[in-house]
Amino acid sequence: MRYTLLLHYPELTADDLGPEALAEGMREFDAYAKALHDAGVLISAEVLQPSAVTTTVTAGDGGVRVQDGPFADTKEQLGGTFVIEVDDLDAAIAWAGKAPSVAWGPVEVRPSSTHFRDGAWTPFAG
Repeated sequence: MRYTLLLHYPELTADDLGPEALAEGMREFDAYAKALHDAGVLISAEVLQPSAVTTTVTAGDGGVRVQDGPFADTKEQLGGTFVIEVDDLDAAIAWAGKAPSVAWGPVEVRPSSTHFRDGAWTPFAG
């Protein structure tokens, strides 16, 4: 089964964190990504840019509305994702519990239902 781990945590700048905390966080995420890779479960990983550069697109009133910034005003942000392929939800939860950011905010574990490959949508079994 394929799962996306959605990492939510407080949005802090490099200045807010300080150089030592920033370096430690980078080491922790590097080790986490390498552990997922070494276990053969990592499909992809993304670190997102700050929410200040987000553009939100919504539909309504017969058109499309483009808004600078995130859809919701919140203290936590979606900071990154890891897409993994593991045997079951328990395994996905175990990996989510090892994410460095779980100490700062929730890690949402969401199963994939379909993926787009070679020009077509394909449902996942399971």
